[in-house]
Amino acid sequence: MNDTKGGSRAEGRMTQAERTALSDRRMFKAAIELINERGTQKTTLKEIGERAGYSRGLANYRFGSKDGLMMELFEQFDSVWKEHLENYVAGRQGLDALQQAACALRDFLKKESSYMRAMYLLWYECLGHDTEMRRALAQHHDVYRADARRWIEQGIASGAVRPEVDAAQAATHYCAFVFGIVYQWLVNAEALDLDAVFDSYIDSTIANLANPNQFEETADE
Repeated sequence: MNDTKGGSRAEGRMTQAERTALSDRRMFKAAIELINERGTQKTTLKEIGERAGYSRGLANYRFGSKDGLMMELFEQFDSVWKEHLENYVAGRQGLDALQQAACALRDFLKKESSYMRAMYLLWYECLGHDTEMRRALAQHHDVYRADARRWIEQGIASGAVRPEVDAAQAATHYCAFVFGIVYQWLVNAEALDLDAVFDSYIDSTIANLANPNQFEETADE
């Protein structure tokens, strides 16, 4: 009881902006838990607010609708993922960046498994309708493919990637691996050895894209 009272006193000293940020974090956490338990269709704003420890109407007041909360959750997830990815690819280019991006996904699946599962369930359930969420997801897929294409084009320009490689197609294949492996992980995570799967993919991708002539020139030097 003392901890609860102490927490309440601490919250009382917060600014309005700090209290709003705290309530948002708690409701996002509650939404993730409920989506993982019962899916998005059976998750209500009322339940999210109550699970977060607030009144029934706070989630509706703050986000306006369940779709509004889910879009905010999407943007929050995107921000967390981008920060995580940047820690791996910052200052890297070409095949090195592509390899590190794959490692970032592997580690994110381990580190943020509940968050990742909830977001992919949310995304898959939105595919049957023309919604703001689906349109936002399509835009993010464009960004993912553009990132992979840029890294591959950097590799071609530096000579590390075979010049005949179609960067756009190779980027699509990379993203197909990303989303395909996450789908399999959602269905049965225990069936996958993530380290082995990613190591194999990285090795085979590097072998397929790498320019053997560059290694010959390096050896001659």
